[in-house]
Amino acid sequence: MLTATVRTALADELARAEQDRVAVGPLVDRYPGIDVVDAYEIQLLNIGRRLRSGAKVVGHKVGLSSKAMQQMMGVDEPDYGHLLAEMEVFEDVPVETSRYLLPRVEVEVGFVLGADLPGADCTEADVLAATVAYAPAIELIDSRITDWKIGLCDTISDNASSAGYVLGRERVAPADIDVTAIDAVLTRNGEVVAEGCSDAVLGDPVIAVAWLARKVASFGVRLKAGDIVLPGSCTRAIDARPGDAFLAEFTGLGSVRLNFA
Repeated sequence: MLTATVRTALADELARAEQDRVAVGPLVDRYPGIDVVDAYEIQLLNIGRRLRSGAKVVGHKVGLSSKAMQQMMGVDEPDYGHLLAEMEVFEDVPVETSRYLLPRVEVEVGFVLGADLPGADCTEADVLAATVAYAPAIELIDSRITDWKIGLCDTISDNASSAGYVLGRERVAPADIDVTAIDAVLTRNGEVVAEGCSDAVLGDPVIAVAWLARKVASFGVRLKAGDIVLPGSCTRAIDARPGDAFLAEFTGLGSVRLNFA
């Protein structure tokens, strides 16, 4: 494990990289002893700073929620990051690509919580009972690590590579749709670039949300009514370039757009 001084220094590096849009080298190469606890503590240091500056947590995202990504990273569970109010982007306002280093988009079925979730003993039934609606979502991801050359502890330290999110207008109650069978198609400038199904997320995205509730409880965090949870991508991540117009369409769940300038 790293010392508190080193954790703080690495949190400083990542914060500067995001602010100045100048990537840093992989943490796992420079500090081979870094572990998952170190990485979450580094993430929390930067989230804490942003909260003290007036930011507000509005939810969380789950990463590495497909078996393929877990195998690639050599892990057997997902990771998570925080969603802040200031990270929200909008369908009708083009995103300035220059704000990011190497932005990408992912297609997700968003969960909108209508009640608090339990912590360490949260079950899938608890998630379904607390979820007021599903929503079409695109997550904007970015890496403050050079060229996306990341290991597990790099992405965790870097707020699970999260940078922004947008929800479409549609809201569908859990009782009205099978959340394991939502097909998603992503187009970029009218061309299909990715397709997938919601069951790519651990077989059922509800499982990812229940895992998240249990995981964050170990850090003294609870998922609360009103929170947005992004459980993981239905498709592979797609690079975003200036001028790109993305449209994600979901069977039974509507659509969501995200444009880049």
